Amino acid sequence: MLNQLLTNSIERIVRRAKNPNFRFDPNLTSSMLLSLIADQCVSRLRAFKLIFRGRLVKGLQLGNRVELKNFSRIELGSGIKLENGVVLDGLGSGKLSLDDNCSIGAYSRLVISTSYSDLGKFIKFGKNVGLGEFSYIGGAGGVSIGSGCIIGQYLSIHPENHNFDSLDMPIRHQGVTRLGVKIEENVWIGAKVTITDGVRIGKGSIVAAGAVISKGIFPENSIIGGVPAKIIRSRKPTL
Repeated sequence: MLNQLLTNSIERIVRRAKNPNFRFDPNLTSSMLLSLIADQCVSRLRAFKLIFRGRLVKGLQLGNRVELKNFSRIELGSGIKLENGVVLDGLGSGKLSLDDNCSIGAYSRLVISTSYSDLGKFIKFGKNVGLGEFSYIGGAGGVSIGSGCIIGQYLSIHPENHNFDSLDMPIRHQGVTRLGVKIEENVWIGAKVTITDGVRIGKGSIVAAGAVISKGIFPENSIIGGVPAKIIRSRKPTL
């Protein structure tokens, strides 16, 4: 009876906050449920340490060894989950912003800039974005990810390219170009995808696991895959 009460209560909370269709799997055991509750409580208690940095974020969950660098340039909505080892670095001319109910997988890094001499632009997530573990997103040319995107592990986004025209000068001294990367809402990106500068992916699109997208503007509802990536086909409405 107690297990069912807890299950029903948590389901109602999740439905209101994130997913109106959420239900626990019927094979979930009492010990699994209690472990979930314990983990949630501990991660929420960790979030209270932000009080000492002058801020308390509603519903924030922090894993172990989470780093928030250049914190004044980081904006967090409510219900954010940052799993173990996540690094957010807001060093940039713009901000690193995560809207409500975003989840950042363990050991992922969101870093606007690595250079103090040429600050990057921004990283912006819409609502309900889920990013898989071990991902890296740089913000040099600006990265925007729309609401409702689901993203597998090991995503890599690099919104900057090095110039290399001169054969007489080291590449690292030839400067960079920055066009930015934009991913619209409701995009599903599989595991181990790499996206480089100048790419635009339209809403409702799907990117196959392992794809390398080095250029291009992809329309809505594209199914994209390959190395280099191209449109395989388009999603069609069901009758």
